[in-house]
This record gives sequence, C-alpha cells and structure tokens, in this order.
Amino acid sequence: MQASPPKPTGQDVTHLRDLSPQQWKSGIAAWLGWLFDGLDMHLYVLVAAPFVAELLNVSDPNDQAVKTYGSWIQAAFLIGWALGGGFFGRIADRMGRSRALTLTILTYALFTGLSFFAQTWWQLLIFRFLAALGIGGEWAVGASLLSETWPKRWRPWMAAVLQTGVNLGVMLAVLALYVLSDFPPRYVFLVGVLPAFLVLWIRHAVPEPEEWRGAKQRSGHVEPGFLELFRGSVGRTTVLTILVCSLALTAHWAFLYWYVQHLRGLPEVEGWSDSDKSKLVSKMVWLVIFASIAGNFVAARLALWLRYRLSIVILCLGYSLSMLATYRAPRGTDELWYGFVAIGICQGVFALFTMYLPPLFPTLLRTTGAGFCYNIGRIVAGLGTVLFGMSGVGDTRLALYYAGFLFLPAAAVACLLPEPPDEAIPPLDISSKASRER
Repeated sequence: MQASPPKPTGQDVTHLRDLSPQQWKSGIAAWLGWLFDGLDMHLYVLVAAPFVAELLNVSDPNDQAVKTYGSWIQAAFLIGWALGGGFFGRIADRMGRSRALTLTILTYALFTGLSFFAQTWWQLLIFRFLAALGIGGEWAVGASLLSETWPKRWRPWMAAVLQTGVNLGVMLAVLALYVLSDFPPRYVFLVGVLPAFLVLWIRHAVPEPEEWRGAKQRSGHVEPGFLELFRGSVGRTTVLTILVCSLALTAHWAFLYWYVQHLRGLPEVEGWSDSDKSKLVSKMVWLVIFASIAGNFVAARLALWLRYRLSIVILCLGYSLSMLATYRAPRGTDELWYGFVAIGICQGVFALFTMYLPPLFPTLLRTTGAGFCYNIGRIVAGLGTVLFGMSGVGDTRLALYYAGFLFLPAAAVACLLPEPPDEAIPPLDISSKASRER
C-alpha cells in the first residue's frame, strides 16, 4: 500500500486546506488588525468639520478657522502614523510580531476612545496623534506577519484581502456615522474602543513566525541597527520607496480628507441639516470603498501579470488622471460619483505596498524597513494637508485637483523600484508541478 504524500508545510502549501492552524491564526489576526485600523483611522475624517466647529464654538463648519485647525489635527494624525510605523516596527523586529501587534491595537483603541472626551481642538490633536502611533505600527506589523507565514506565491492576493480589511473598517466607520447621525459628532469615537477586545485573543492564540524566531536565534545578540536601512543595496531601496510612498500618500490623503469636506460644502447641500449631510457623506464614502475593494483585486491581478513595479506605475498614473478629470471643473453629486468609482479602483495601488515592501528588507529589519519607508511619507502628507487647509481654496476642489499631479512623479520614481529578491521567478510560473516536485 502506497503511503500518502506528506502534507505541505510553511511556504510550500498550494491550497487553503493545507494551511496550518498557526497560519490561519496569523492571517486572521493581521486582517482583523487592519479592519479596526480602517475603522479608527477614518472616524475623524467623517466628522472633522462639525466636530472641530463644535470645539471652536463656531456655527459654520465651512469657516476657514475650522479648515485650518482641522488640517492641523489631521496632520498630527498622519505624522503620528509615520512615527508609529518606525517605532513599533523596531519593537516588532526586536520583541516579535505578535507582541507588537497587541501593543499597536491597544494604543489606537485607547486613544481613539479618549477622543470622545476632547474639549479643545489641541486635546483632540493630541489624542489623534497618539492613536496614530498604534495605527502606523499595526500596518507594518500585520504586513510582516503575513509575509513571513503565508505562501510567497499568494502575496498579491493576500495584499488584496488585507487591504480589503481596511476598506471594510472604513465602511464600519461610515455605518457608525450613519447610525449615530442624530448624536453629536464626538460619539462616533466611542466605537473605536472595540478593537481593544481583539488583543485578548491575539496574545493567547497567535504565535511568533518561525522565520522571525529563526533569524533571532541565528543573530545572537548582534542585530542590525536602524542605520542599516541606508547602507549598501538596501539603502537604494529605502530611498526609492520613501520617495514613491511620500508622493503617493500625500496625494491619497489629500483626497481622503478633502473630498469629504468638499461634499459637505457643495452649493446644492448648503441648506441641508448636518444629519442629512452626514448621510450623504456616508453614501459617497461607501461608494468609494466598494470601488476600492474591487481595485484591490484589480491590483493583485496586475501584479500577477506584470509584477509589482509596472503595476504600481500604472495605478499611480490612473489615480492621477482620475483626480484630474473629477476635479478639473465644478461638479455636483450626480457627476462626482463617476470619478469616485475610478479613483476607488486606482486606490488598489496601496494594497500592493502591503506585500511588496516587507520582503525588500532583511528579516530583522523587515518591519522597521517596511513601516518606516511606507509611513514616513505620511509626514509629507500631513504637511500637505495643512497646506491645503490654510490655502483658502474655497470649496477645496482646486486643492483636490492639484493634489492629483503628485501621482505623476510617484509613477516616474516607481519605474526604478526593484522586485522582491525572494521572488526569483514570476508568480504565475512558480505553481507549476515541476517546481513543486523539486
């Protein structure tokens, strides 16, 4: 009687049924972490204008002071996100992915909930900054956790699914806004406490990846320092990814923050109540998110076909053209939704960074490198948000229009990016029977 072939393990599995319990737990933990990431990061964007107006004792949410201080709060959030990516990334490389994931989730859940109690604009700024430290760290930790535990050939699809977690989290934030539309804006932040309950399961169920544990043992007490990111061949990769991410994220967050404020300031909704405006925003954000979910899988298919570099270039160009076409002239809600669909699909580019960046760096620099290079761009994005907010561009259409141009240099620099070194052959070829038998 012929013995049955051994069950595939680790990176060699080809079907979902072959995944180990540890791999499933790591995948679920990372996905849920990203789900609540999306929830907590978007709550402020949805209520920024009315909440900041309340804190400033201003009756008109379109007042220039509301735009200015609201921009500073969002800038603090993006800068905290950038610093959190590097800070918690370093913790994850030293202490482990599972431990760091727990700390990041606790951080953003606690300080998002505390935003409910803000009485001044600067208190809200502090709470959003501290919450962002955890959100930025969770991105890097979750991406590295999946990159080290799930099969390499699945990376484009994993990136799409993981980014979908963020999209669904944003949809939950929109649902919270819709349900609580008759309450003061601050109440939506109480929903942000929910992720804290996730850490109880993570600490007991999610093990550290074997790849990280092996690298930790082999290193002894000699581990690469942060400055190694800027030395040798890794240094070129670091600089290029920082440039691409800085440019793309600045334009992306200009859209994410200002398109909601633009909707609230449209002439056709000028006489609407805050509740009705919130419901309109909820519907339009859901439209963008549905398109973005589709875009994640479009990006995954492109990456399987064209590899990462060319896919990133194409989607950056598409994002630029979509924003320029949408905001080159004043439009009402009956026209804007066409542009929102195109923009949402092009947002799939950010799903690719999820699985593309971690393998570019050595194991004990992986979370630090991916977190720092991707998230450091948010400092530039934060300053860009303030710049747009202080520019006094009226209904913010011109700010959105000009932000679209930033994707063009991002696409140009992306042409110089390398492919992940551990993917020696294209993903479409590695699943062949011959390669598995070897």
